Amino acid sequence: MGQSVFQTEPTASISPAEYLRLEREAEQKHEYFDGEIRAMAGAGYVHNLICANLTGELYSQLRGKSCTVVGSDQRLQILSGSAYVYPDLTVVCGPPAFNEEKTFDTLLNPTLLVEVLSPSTANNDRGEKFMFYRQIPSLQQYLILASQSIHAELYTRDELGRWVLTETRDLSAVLDLSSIGCQVPLTEVYAGVGL
Repeated sequence: MGQSVFQTEPTASISPAEYLRLEREAEQKHEYFDGEIRAMAGAGYVHNLICANLTGELYSQLRGKSCTVVGSDQRLQILSGSAYVYPDLTVVCGPPAFNEEKTFDTLLNPTLLVEVLSPSTANNDRGEKFMFYRQIPSLQQYLILASQSIHAELYTRDELGRWVLTETRDLSAVLDLSSIGCQVPLTEVYAGVGL
């Protein structure tokens, strides 16, 4: 394992430009929140299986359409650079927009974002991250999936800009990902998970 280019001790607030410079040299991923850098922990098997199941289902339904699904290595910038995050899954409809013309590694315009919860990330994914995600003008839906139980929380921005929650624990439910024109059975998302 190589050394991280980030210091492990608390440091003064770091600028978005300095974060991006360091992150592009780092061997591990880090997220950035208002000057604070946070290392990302690796995900477990169930988390990865849920992500793979959903990615496969979306890829199949989006083939030949104007939307594209990408995984957790896709960095996302929140507005002016107040935060940089790595959602578990991102869908972009139309041409992707990036924060720099020649470096296509930091996306600006997601349509749908997905986070798969773990005990250590649940509060952040529902709280601080969602607060940042709501600032993205292009974002139409945010899906949160539990990894330790059957549970989906789908937030959809309505025509007045309000976020409306649809929640289910029913494995026979179908997720209405209307922002990208997909209907995803929860049985496909949790296939092989064994909950």
